[in-house]
Amino acid sequence: MASNVNPTVRRRRLGQELRRLRELKGMTAEEVAERLLVSQSKISRLENGRRSISQRDVRDLCGVYEVEDQRIVDSLMQMAKDSRQQGWWHAFGDIPYSVYIGLETDAESLRTYEPQIITGLLQTRGYAEALIPGALPETSIADIEKRVQVRIRRQERVTAEHNPLRLWVVLDEAALRRIVGNKQIMREQLEHVAEMSKLPHITVQVLPFDVGAHPGINGQYSILEFSDTADSSVVYIEGVTSDLYLEKAHDVQKYTVMYEHLRAQALNVEQSRQLILDVAKEYAR
Repeated sequence: MASNVNPTVRRRRLGQELRRLRELKGMTAEEVAERLLVSQSKISRLENGRRSISQRDVRDLCGVYEVEDQRIVDSLMQMAKDSRQQGWWHAFGDIPYSVYIGLETDAESLRTYEPQIITGLLQTRGYAEALIPGALPETSIADIEKRVQVRIRRQERVTAEHNPLRLWVVLDEAALRRIVGNKQIMREQLEHVAEMSKLPHITVQVLPFDVGAHPGINGQYSILEFSDTADSSVVYIEGVTSDLYLEKAHDVQKYTVMYEHLRAQALNVEQSRQLILDVAKEYAR
């Protein structure tokens, strides 16, 4: 087993292939569920990659779809086996957004809009340590430290020497001016963002207050894209108790167009970096 197998991505690819086989057979998820005496929601979760897929599930589905080529069956069975391996994040225990981490770990590029806070991949340890208990006031000290460690580990994708994550961030000006922790933490955080924005694979733009109403007014979202053409882009919207993943082409296209408008309305890279540094100086007073 290769050490770089990503179980989240394996589940997603396997689910897409199982959906393709079902559609080729001309069956609905409800019909498949009736044949296997399971719930329709189970079939949907298997196909969207949000549920672990066992080799037995694959065998039963291939039987329903009358897949005769044993090579296809064997390939799907291997994918099911791979999908049950553990990613690096499992070492930290139960992480609520583990599905997202799996996708982010394998993504080629990430575009994100943050209206209130500095995006996690650019956060300093001090900022993260102040942010998490503020956002989740009932979180234990142990869980806060675990979340901070996971956040720092995730940042290895943008600092990797080879094939780093291409990151494009649009920050609302509010994220610069909302004091998380104290002024010293904010100054260090903004200086860090400005420095990271100099890397060739990282772009940071600021959406100033005077823009007024804009397409991101409804809140944070991210668009993940993958190098493998078999993996469709995903729009990720973080929630309080659950997260939303949009993969349908028209949904991804709508959010992509919204993001293009945000980029166009935001300050350019140089202006954004200068504003970030100017606000950082204000915190030094």
